[in-house]
Amino acid sequence: MDLIENKPLAPFTTFGIGGPARWFVEAATEDEIAEAAAWAGERGVPLFVLGGGSNLLVSDAGFNGLVLRVGLRGIEVPDSSEASGQTIYQVAAGEDWEHFVQRTIEDSCAGLECLAGIPGTVGGTPVQNVGAYGQEVASAIARVRAFDLRQHEYVEFAAADCGFAYRRSRFNSADRGRYVVTRVDYRLTPGGAPTIRYAELQRTIAEAQAEGREATLAEVAAVVRRIRQTKGMLLVADDPDCRSAGSFFKNPVVDEEQLAQIAAVSEKAPPRFPAGAGAENQGRVKVPAAWLIEQAGFAKGFTHGAAAISSRHTLALVNRGGATAAEILTLAHEIADAVEVRFAIRLETEPVLVGF
Repeated sequence: MDLIENKPLAPFTTFGIGGPARWFVEAATEDEIAEAAAWAGERGVPLFVLGGGSNLLVSDAGFNGLVLRVGLRGIEVPDSSEASGQTIYQVAAGEDWEHFVQRTIEDSCAGLECLAGIPGTVGGTPVQNVGAYGQEVASAIARVRAFDLRQHEYVEFAAADCGFAYRRSRFNSADRGRYVVTRVDYRLTPGGAPTIRYAELQRTIAEAQAEGREATLAEVAAVVRRIRQTKGMLLVADDPDCRSAGSFFKNPVVDEEQLAQIAAVSEKAPPRFPAGAGAENQGRVKVPAAWLIEQAGFAKGFTHGAAAISSRHTLALVNRGGATAAEILTLAHEIADAVEVRFAIRLETEPVLVGF
């Protein structure tokens, strides 16, 4: 195990913010993950698992513990995977998410095409139940393999045991900090049609149908990437709007009474979207956090020191150059406070906060 002391963490994050890790190790095998966990456990050292760094804000002081970066690589398709009419991909947690999604599109396997262009690694997708433009990984995940830091053994969870909900799973709620995801198995549909729920994607399929054909997975993924780029949520070199953690706030899920209160305060009906499956979402809808933020008086490009709201999307906070984690959080709290005062809804932060 190659242990490094006082390793800067900012370069490992899309925000480009954060102090050093007291200790740092990159694990390329499951044995190295177990070794790193044992090292931290024997010394009583806090452990943080680092993936792609795309949904992360590290404190200016850094992390006074061991940062374990998961570097496992590999994509396998078992020979028997198509026996049920679906294709199983067994993907190591350190694989680049965009690379994997593109592989499934090239294989003509449907189920992840609307999640194209999302930065980060495969291991983070079940933790946050990553979703966008009408898809969530929860609908495609078959199994998650992880190292149990409490029992010091490898375990596997069927999708039904992962506790998936909107931007949630057992890995970031009830069992936060207990498991290190090492592999995710996805069950996709070979030759399947793309998921078309988002308005701009519906226009794409309408154009294809006008030409007498069906929209392809590649076409849908291309539109998704283009949408993300217009919002500054596609990683592009030298684009200041890309120095962010993507959406900084989750879209709140509200009931009809809260929806009516929002409409009364704003004197207009707010946009609304389905809250998702599950008994907990019965009679509830999602309201765009970006709309609430704008109604609370914040516009694109609003600045606080070197921290700012993206010039292209109200939901993203960005590092304009040299921003500190303290500046980002101060701006976030200012926004959340204003929304709460106006609508009695407290926006929930989406990125993981480390070292605070």
